[in-house]
Amino acid sequence: MERREIEALRDAVSCAAVLEQAGFAIDAKESTRRAVKFRRSAGIIIVTHEGRGWFDPLSEAKGDVFGLVDHLDRCDFLEAVEKVAGLVGFEISAPEWQSRSPVNKSDLSLSDRWRARRRPWPGSSTWRYLHDDRCLPTSLLHAAIKRDLLREGPQGSLWAAHTNHAGDITGWEARGPQYRGFANGGAKVLFRLGPDASMRLAVTEAAIDAMSLAAIEGLRDGTLYLSTGGGWSPTTTAALGALASRRDVQLVAATDANPQGDMFAERLRALANEAGCDWMRLRPPREDWNEALKVRVKQRNENRNREAGRKEEEACRKRAGRVKGGFARLEPALDPASRDVGGRKGS
Repeated sequence: MERREIEALRDAVSCAAVLEQAGFAIDAKESTRRAVKFRRSAGIIIVTHEGRGWFDPLSEAKGDVFGLVDHLDRCDFLEAVEKVAGLVGFEISAPEWQSRSPVNKSDLSLSDRWRARRRPWPGSSTWRYLHDDRCLPTSLLHAAIKRDLLREGPQGSLWAAHTNHAGDITGWEARGPQYRGFANGGAKVLFRLGPDASMRLAVTEAAIDAMSLAAIEGLRDGTLYLSTGGGWSPTTTAALGALASRRDVQLVAATDANPQGDMFAERLRALANEAGCDWMRLRPPREDWNEALKVRVKQRNENRNREAGRKEEEACRKRAGRVKGGFARLEPALDPASRDVGGRKGS
C-alpha cells in the first residue's frame, strides 16, 4: 500500500471507530469536545484532535489510528493497516453529551481573558455552585479568591487557575453543573492552593478535589494543595519535579480511589523516588475528595439537626415541668378548708 493510501486511511477512520468496534464506550461525564474519554472495564483511552489522535492516561502510549490498533491488539503495522481499512465507512454512535461552554473566539491573551472575568462573590452563580452543590465552605472559598485562584466562568461554571513556577496563568480548569474542560489555548501545569514554600505537597486530579481536601484538613499548615487537572503533561511533570526536589519535601498522592487514581499515585511514587523525597498515598474514603466532603457535610448537618431536636425536646420538657410546678403551688390557696374567713379560721 502506498503512502498516500495510508494517509487516506488515517483521514477516513476515526480513533473513535476503532474504540467503539473494540467495545469501548464514551464516558459522557468525563468528556469534552476536544478530549473524548472512552472506557472499557478499567481501560481508558482519550481521543483528541477531532478523532485523529489518542492517548492512554494510565501509560505513556499515544499516537494515531494505526498506533491505537497496535496498542489494543498488539499487532504489527501491516495488520493494523488491514484492520483500519476494514473500518472504512463504520459509523460511530453520536455522543449524547454536548458542551454548554461557548467557543471563545477572542484574540485576547490567557492572562487578559482571566482578568476580564469577575471573581466569585457570595450569592453569585459560581459561588452557589461551589458552596451549595460542591459543599465547599465559605472560609475556604474566601481563601482561594484572596489568592486569585478562582473566576466566574460562563453559565455558572468555575475557572480554577493553573500557574507556572513564576505565578503566570497558563490556563484554567473549567467546571460547572453541565460542563467540564480546560481553557482553549491553555496548558495544564498545576492548580496551587497554599504557601509556595510548603514542604507537604498534596496532589489531586482536579481543583475542586484539591479545595475539598483542603476543607477536610482545615487548610493544614505547611501544605500546598495541587491539582494536575486530570492530565499528566510534560509541563506538569516538570513542575512537580521542581517542587519535589527540595529538601525535606513529602509528596502525597491524594488521587482518586479508582484505577486511574491508583495509576497516577504510582507515577507520583516514581517521581518521588527520582527526586529523592518522601512519598505517601492518601486515598479518599469515597471515589474522590469532593464526594468525601459532601458526605462529611451531610453527616455534620444531620448531627446538628439531631442535636437541635434534642435541645428543643429538652426545652419542651422543662417548660412543661415549670407549668406543672406552678399549678402545684397554687392548689393549697384554692382549698376552701384552708382559707381564713373573716379573719378567723372556719369552724
